[in-house]
Amino acid sequence: MKYELSKNAGFCFGVKRAMNIAWEKITESDGEKIYSLGPLIHNKQAVMKYEQKGLVVIDDIEEAKDSKKMIIRSHGVSKKVYDDAKERGIEVFDTTCPFVLKIHNIVKGAKDVGQEVIILGDRNHPEIIGINGWADNEGIIIKTLEDLKSINLDPNKTYTLVAQTTMNEKVYEDIVDILKDELSDVNIFNTICSATKERQQSARELAQKVGAMVVIGGKHSSNTQKLKSICSEYCPTFQIEVVDELKDVDLLKFEKIGITAGASTPDWIIEEVISYIGSL
Repeated sequence: MKYELSKNAGFCFGVKRAMNIAWEKITESDGEKIYSLGPLIHNKQAVMKYEQKGLVVIDDIEEAKDSKKMIIRSHGVSKKVYDDAKERGIEVFDTTCPFVLKIHNIVKGAKDVGQEVIILGDRNHPEIIGINGWADNEGIIIKTLEDLKSINLDPNKTYTLVAQTTMNEKVYEDIVDILKDELSDVNIFNTICSATKERQQSARELAQKVGAMVVIGGKHSSNTQKLKSICSEYCPTFQIEVVDELKDVDLLKFEKIGITAGASTPDWIIEEVISYIGSL
C-alpha cells in the first residue's frame, strides 16, 4: 500500500502565528495566569499542551477575574470585546489572523457609510460571530443556497459582501453568481484565505488519484469539515483527530491512501498518522 501527503496540509500562516505568539506570552508570564477567550484553535490535543503550560480557556470575558492578561485567538472577536477588555483593565494579546482583521475593516467601513453587510459563512462559527460584531450584529448571514432563498434583499440598497476565510469556494461562487443577478449595487470581496483555497484544491486533486483519503483535524474545525466534504466527492474519506481512530479502519483494502489536514492540525499529529499508515 502506498500513501501520499497533500501539498498543503496542517497549520496555516494565521494559526501558526497565533500559536507562536500565545506560547511566547505564556512562557514569559512566570506562572501568572493568562486567559484565552475561547480555545486557541479547534484542536483539543494542541490546546491541551498550552493549558498544561498555564493557559486558561474561558468562554466569556466576565470569567477573567483573577488575571489581567487575555489572548484573543486567530478567529477574531467583535469590537465590543476590545472595549470590554479596556474597561476592565485587561491587557490584550491579539493573535487575530491578519486576513480576518482585513474583513473586520471592510465590514466596519461599509457600516460607516450606511451599507448593508452580507456575510457568507456559518453563523455559529466564532469567526463569523466576530465579523458580525463589526457590523453591529446586523449582518445578513448566508451559509447555503437554501439560506439565500429564504432572505429578501432590497435591490435598491447598496450591499457589501464578505466571506468566512475557510468557506468552500464552489459554494461561495454559486451564491455570488445569484447575488450579482439580484442586486444592482453590491461590493464583492472574496475574503476566502489563499491558504484555504490551496489546501482545498490540493486535497481535491489528491482525492482523485487515490483509493481513500484520511483527513486529520478537529471535529469542530470548519476548514477540516470542508476538506472532508470535498474529498468525499471522489473517494471514501475518513476524518480523524488522532491516529488511534484509524486502528478500526481497514486501510489495507486500498492500494493508495491520500492524507490531508486542516489548518488547526499540528505537525506532530500529522507525523503520527503518516508513521502509522507507513507501518501497515
